[in-house]
Amino acid sequence: MKSVLSMPGLVCHLWFFYLSWADSPTVLGVRYFFAPVLPSYTIASLGFIWAQTPLQLIFVRIFQGIGASMHLPIAQAYLGDITPEGEEGKWMGHFSAILFSGMSLGPLFGGVLTDVFSVNTTFLVMAALCLVGLIATIIFLPEVAKRITSEEQTAAFTGLRKSNILKGAFAFRMALGFSTASIMTFLPLFASQSLGMSVSLIGLLLASRAPLALLQSYTGTLADKHGKRGLVIAGSAAAIIFIALMPTASGFWPLLVMYALMAIGVAFAMPAATAYIVEEGRTFGMGASMALFMMAMQVGNGLGPIMFGGIVGLMGIESAFYSGAAILLIGIVAFIWFTRKYSLKVS
Repeated sequence: MKSVLSMPGLVCHLWFFYLSWADSPTVLGVRYFFAPVLPSYTIASLGFIWAQTPLQLIFVRIFQGIGASMHLPIAQAYLGDITPEGEEGKWMGHFSAILFSGMSLGPLFGGVLTDVFSVNTTFLVMAALCLVGLIATIIFLPEVAKRITSEEQTAAFTGLRKSNILKGAFAFRMALGFSTASIMTFLPLFASQSLGMSVSLIGLLLASRAPLALLQSYTGTLADKHGKRGLVIAGSAAAIIFIALMPTASGFWPLLVMYALMAIGVAFAMPAATAYIVEEGRTFGMGASMALFMMAMQVGNGLGPIMFGGIVGLMGIESAFYSGAAILLIGIVAFIWFTRKYSLKVS
């Protein structure tokens, strides 16, 4: 069921990837896109309370996926447009730190609300937070709209397909999406079935990534000063090693250490990779470039649980981690290949 629920977000991100070629937020202004998006999040949050059947739940997830597909790429494109040259890693690091911290703390926060009150309370609070985000956007978000001609849009479409930097970043992000899917789907099952951990300990394990995600505010600055390519490679290598070691953990603390070291590796790689997208986005269109990057993540997150579920059914739960590490290795090899000429330049 989890695998099915992951697909609507993937489909919606594929749809928005094509829509984004026009770089609409740059033409129309960001508010024209954020205004309908954040209310859709609020409505979807309330829709989870209404859903009583799997079909209704999938319908709500599709609606929520449309909102997500119109929100994250535009938010990152907006930040990319206002990021000063030479500070791409710094500001993308801040963005990733907030995003991943929220994703890590969300399940723990929702679990506490569910235990203390009810699952419907969790969705009501989520709706309220989305509404607060909408109000804050309307009040505080300034416009940075600029006009783009149809000729420039066509050039962006052609150039985007030919950019080896974007191809390398896409390969890395998609592979990381697959490996993240393997961890988020099967780490709780491994911790429960193989190590006998309680639900509370599993929630604490997953939430431990939140403070580590804040490292991205620092590692992004490192990428600006010392080169992005090396950080992507080194961070990914660390993540690969500790993902592969997770099945060898004998208890909570060893697994926590491996999970934390994996998260630190990702914290070094992600801002550097996203900084590449900002640089290329200035040439090929920020909205299209960010949509491509987000689509790569959703391909991995959407197809990962399905693929790894089949592998686990044949080879056991440990195989999910080995497979996730192997796919990330393939992704980083592709990244190294596509960016090999860029490494000769100042990065």
